[in-house]
Amino acid sequence: MKLPERFVEKMRRLLGPEAEAFFASYDRPRHYGLRVNGLKTEPEQWRAGSPFGGRLAPVPWAKGAYYYDGEDRPGKHPHYYAGLYYIQEPSAMAPAELLDPKPGDRVLDLCAAPGGKSTQIASLLQGQGVLVANDNAGERTKALAKNIERAGVRNAVITNEEPAALAARFAGWFDRVLVDAPCSGEGMFRKDESMIAEWEKHSVERYAVMQRDILRHAAAMLKPGGTLVYSTCTFSPEENEAQIAALLADDPKLEIVPVTHAYGWSPGQPEWVGMAAAGQDGIDADKLAGLAGTVRLWPHRTEGEGHYVAVLRRRPEPDADGQGEAGERIAGREESGRDEAGREERNGRRSGRRAERNVGNSGYEAARPHAGFKNGGKTDKFSRRDGALYGRLRKDNTDGGRNGPASDPIACWMAFARDHLRGAERWKGRLVNYGSRVYLQPDGLPDLDGLKVVRAGWYLGDAARGRFEPSQALAMGLKAEEVVRTVAFDSSGTDIVRYLKGETIHLGADRAGSGGNGYALVLADGHPVGWGKIADGMLKNALPAGWRMI
Repeated sequence: MKLPERFVEKMRRLLGPEAEAFFASYDRPRHYGLRVNGLKTEPEQWRAGSPFGGRLAPVPWAKGAYYYDGEDRPGKHPHYYAGLYYIQEPSAMAPAELLDPKPGDRVLDLCAAPGGKSTQIASLLQGQGVLVANDNAGERTKALAKNIERAGVRNAVITNEEPAALAARFAGWFDRVLVDAPCSGEGMFRKDESMIAEWEKHSVERYAVMQRDILRHAAAMLKPGGTLVYSTCTFSPEENEAQIAALLADDPKLEIVPVTHAYGWSPGQPEWVGMAAAGQDGIDADKLAGLAGTVRLWPHRTEGEGHYVAVLRRRPEPDADGQGEAGERIAGREESGRDEAGREERNGRRSGRRAERNVGNSGYEAARPHAGFKNGGKTDKFSRRDGALYGRLRKDNTDGGRNGPASDPIACWMAFARDHLRGAERWKGRLVNYGSRVYLQPDGLPDLDGLKVVRAGWYLGDAARGRFEPSQALAMGLKAEEVVRTVAFDSSGTDIVRYLKGETIHLGADRAGSGGNGYALVLADGHPVGWGKIADGMLKNALPAGWRMI
């Protein structure tokens, strides 16, 4: 591989005698990795029955992650379409692991596209708490949304905003913040040689200015006691240690949490920042030395393309009694996954009354009126709901007795759920609609009014034509037992491939089951891949074109 001369000279200066081993790594085959989705299956259980057999080897620093042989092409297997794993470069799995989110946390992935780290965070949250996945590039949020939806994530909101806009809304709100910053991409050269031309076109200094601004706003969104992880896939000290040194100088309440140098990981390099530059930024010698507690994943020392990761913590503030740490997780305190009387009422954020339905107390909350939020740069309105009980919506099956359910997207959703799903009335969250699109939003979010929102929660479907059409995101987030009708295919058979290619499939009376006609969840080895409509023994394909196997 032909590396840029400026890059070669710089790395020789930094690494000294070790530089030759570093350069030699670019001539070796790259490492391929996948990470099993803990929202859908147990990693070891999946591995035991894996179609890739004994060729999988564990990635030591990531739960449920494995190296695979590039010839296996796991992106072509039905399990990929079922969201059972995410294909991810092994080094890139380290930041989310070091972020260490716990069920119930409020987590921000600030530079999230294409979504690998967001899906990893979601797996660790186990459906409890809130994940806000943001990217400021609108085109990149399409892949971000699709990857989050394929993974079956129910508790995520996806935004397309600048860090400053989010910081104005979420000041001190998050338990954990991940900044996988845009960078010069020196660790991507072996994986994608086009990155070499990008490196030569865009300077390291340009990225460093951008990173400092992103970090400043990210830190503002971190609550006392919270954790901030900063990472890049580049080797330049200007984008790594120097960024952390500058942040510590700007925000003295942040401190480095030292990372154990296991798995062949190497310490950060304080001397690469330089004492003179550090003094100019206002960081003292002790804090500078603390940069050794950050980590570098070098391609000649680990089986990965390379990464830099720093873990920081905002020092906790005492509570009213002068002890402990302010704040708490918003869910995961009880078996139900929700602190019923907690944060929302204390902060005055409770957005509606609890639903009352004749099957018992619902998990849904009624949405108060919203002035709307921006979607793709265009402002539109949420449903202006006055806190009406969803139980009444089901009972009357009307929109205030005036226009019928066809004019009310949420009423259409509830009618669909009654006929096609099991237990949906017990789901936790807050139903909102954006035009005809219906979402189940995680509990406890602040008002999203004025933000560019790509997904306002779990996208359930659309009632644009007077009837509810379930979304692919809904299908991927469901379990087989939550659906009235299912059609099960074996991942090694031909029918699942035909379905994934968009074909209609003749089921016959035996496979169509006794559930009658209507929407059915299509399964591969027991895991959802999309919707179909059963009609007289035929499975009409409802898989969106963009989700089909090519």
